[in-house]
Amino acid sequence: MELSKYHDPGKNKELIAAILNDPKPLAETTRETLELFHSVKHSKPLPFHSNYRKSWMERLWALTGKKHSTVDPYHYSITVAGGEAVPEWKSGLDREYANLERSFQRIVNVESFGAVGDGVTDSTEAFRNAIGSGQVDVFVPSGIFIVRKIDLPSWTRLRGAGKGATVIRLHDEAPKKQRLVTNRNYVKGNHHISVENLSLDWNVERLGNIENTSAGLNHSSCLTYAHLTYGWVKNVAAYNPGLHCFDISSPTYNYGGDGIRARGGSRYIWLDRASGYGFGDDGITTHHSDYIFISNSHFCDPSGRSHQKGFSNSNGIEIDDGSRFVWLSNNSTARCFGGLEIKAHATSSAATGVFISGHLSVHDNRSFNFRHIGHHKAEDPDSLSAYNIAAQYLVSVAPVFADMYAGSSPRALVVSGFRNVAINRFRFIGDPHYDYANQPAAAIQYKAANVSLTNGTFSGFRTASADISIAGGKQPALHVKAANIQCLSSAKKSVSVGKGNSTAIVEQIKADL
Repeated sequence: MELSKYHDPGKNKELIAAILNDPKPLAETTRETLELFHSVKHSKPLPFHSNYRKSWMERLWALTGKKHSTVDPYHYSITVAGGEAVPEWKSGLDREYANLERSFQRIVNVESFGAVGDGVTDSTEAFRNAIGSGQVDVFVPSGIFIVRKIDLPSWTRLRGAGKGATVIRLHDEAPKKQRLVTNRNYVKGNHHISVENLSLDWNVERLGNIENTSAGLNHSSCLTYAHLTYGWVKNVAAYNPGLHCFDISSPTYNYGGDGIRARGGSRYIWLDRASGYGFGDDGITTHHSDYIFISNSHFCDPSGRSHQKGFSNSNGIEIDDGSRFVWLSNNSTARCFGGLEIKAHATSSAATGVFISGHLSVHDNRSFNFRHIGHHKAEDPDSLSAYNIAAQYLVSVAPVFADMYAGSSPRALVVSGFRNVAINRFRFIGDPHYDYANQPAAAIQYKAANVSLTNGTFSGFRTASADISIAGGKQPALHVKAANIQCLSSAKKSVSVGKGNSTAIVEQIKADL
């Protein structure tokens, strides 16, 4: 199977269903997954006065942040609507979109303000005049429109004639730090902004062969929503950014240590049918923001050029530092380091409260990578924030080594440092001719706890040491349950439990070697 950069993510749902071949209806599976999640949700977050000790730099960052909490004050769950698993709050967001449409006092075409889609003319001023102070629906016709930056005020919709038809490209003289499209006011925040039916070209070629294509923090991306409430990205392609295709964020990141998050995060954002490639870091990333929904989207083929060569943690979709209450449905990734990564840096709070329903990973190095860096080794402090992931319909196809990240062994799944994780109804397919170098296909390791893997299938990992490895020793994975798993012509061992781990439960494993 191959997924190119032109893959239509609208087909993800049917592709995932065909591979899984699971007759259970989505609503029933979703109830089953939530029941499994609640059955493992025993760990409560550690108190912030635990053994975590911050450096002086973290303490300095923390002065600008606020406390992180893993508790959703609204207790939103998942619901099934239109054959798709969606967050309960989406109906409210749909009402806000209707409010956006009712707010328009003008419907304009940028060409009426002097924009020229010839790929040469600087149309920045024409876009600025067309957008004005908001309450406007701005149409961008077919063509390649050159701009130095677009910033959108509240109550604005920017829409084109379709992906590939309407292209907005960053000017050759734009600095490396420039964001192509963003909301206007990071201090006071914005609300009700939508970008639809167009392509965004960050034009990384203008920088030449420099080693690092990004300027740090959340600069250098195609589209950034920061301190935005009620936002939409619909049918938008983004390519060749120095950093990210799409960044749902706070005005700046925060590295105040575990238990701290940035102020001014975004809330209630929906990205649907988004796609991208050539990104210096990640396709979609979220930081310090709440209530995000990502659906029917596809990201592939990063450049990795925002990282040092050989250390490119470039993920198709990344739910990163301080993100909370994120829903993902029927997305796909290909040839990235991580297909879907849920994580945090060592000096930030982990993402928490993530629900996944359907993800197709093809030839990613680590299809599903759930970790809190700096909080997994025996001598590391336990994470205060890495909690609560529920997932269903995960498909990994032939994870392979990627030279973007030297020394990283291919895996279908890694759970490291996270507690309360339930993964239900999955299929992980290895390449029977590939050398997995006696490494496991899926690893539950390094202080992970309360993890459930159920109703899944492994096949084709013939040169792997095990289909599932559950760590023991000085940094064990505790209270891990693997149940009703089929292993078909796969690894030497179906499940390997590390030395001294007496808490793992392994049952109903069917192996066909």
